[in-house]
Amino acid sequence: MTNAVSELGTPVAEQQFDPIWRANPNRYTAEGAKYRRCGRSGLDLPMISLGLWHNFGDDRSLLDQRDILRTAFDLGITQFDLANNYGIPYGSAEANFGRHMDHDFAQYRDEMVIVSKAGYDMWEGPYGAGGGGRKYILNSLDQSLKRMHLDYVDIFYSHRYDETTPLEETIGALDQAVRSGKALYVGISSYDPEQTRRAVELAREIRLPLVIHQPRYSMLDRTVEKGLIDTCGELGLGMAVFSPLAQGLLTSKYLGDDRFPAGSRVAEQRYLKTDVLTDERVEHLRALNALAQDRGQTLAQMALAWLLRDERVTTVLVGASSSHQLRDSVGALDKLAFSADELALIDEHSFVASLV
Repeated sequence: MTNAVSELGTPVAEQQFDPIWRANPNRYTAEGAKYRRCGRSGLDLPMISLGLWHNFGDDRSLLDQRDILRTAFDLGITQFDLANNYGIPYGSAEANFGRHMDHDFAQYRDEMVIVSKAGYDMWEGPYGAGGGGRKYILNSLDQSLKRMHLDYVDIFYSHRYDETTPLEETIGALDQAVRSGKALYVGISSYDPEQTRRAVELAREIRLPLVIHQPRYSMLDRTVEKGLIDTCGELGLGMAVFSPLAQGLLTSKYLGDDRFPAGSRVAEQRYLKTDVLTDERVEHLRALNALAQDRGQTLAQMALAWLLRDERVTTVLVGASSSHQLRDSVGALDKLAFSADELALIDEHSFVASLV
């Protein structure tokens, strides 16, 4: 990464107080500056948050990353969602984010909600294989903080439920993260309704601020509607939705004559297989796109607005390969209302796709 780091100019150690960039002074009246309370906590989150799952590893230009991050913050987006294994190679998204923190964002730390997670395989040997064990979770958090050059994260997640570890141990490890001052709040991701209910019960017994759930949810994956969204609403948990565009299916990328455009996830078999795009499914996507156009939105904007129409959804996590793409996503906030006929048409053309 020596060459990539040099794109930012002076060495990282000299960049922390670099006055080159100042954030938009009107960022809290900008397009993306719309916030919702996270469940029954005292935390507000932007309705559109930036996810760094893709496009922030060592395979991407640091200058492009910087442009996206600066644009997000200038638009009023304050939540930046990471995990220990994000980026190519694992950990590189957090390491690169740390460089950008030093160069641009250190002075704005108190205005930012920075998220990390632990749950999947991360380093060699039995202690880095993932899960919900205390050693893995707490060691992973320490590594994440070191990579990002932070003293704490705002939200730290158990990234997945681990059937091989007592849930009491996982919740206890999250509690230790908060009590040590290394996390302000904690969350869970991809837990089913029963697991969610039990996690919240354990957290409340020890006064742990477990305030948010992060599920996969989109027009093409509505599993959360089978109990999870109601459970989160009942328990007072916020919801941060990931994969809201179904790995890019809910964009205009696959609607043209070229079914597998170069560089797309389908063409490269990254999280999307070619058999997802059957003729029937493409016709459904085209029908959804036509509805979006009638609403004055892009398909992606309509897909995000459809999620945010339900106020139990606190925020949607959007990825971005460019600042232009991010601005398009933020445009979803301009029109969140749907008529009954529009919702019925969306129901008619939704389909379930196995995406990962």
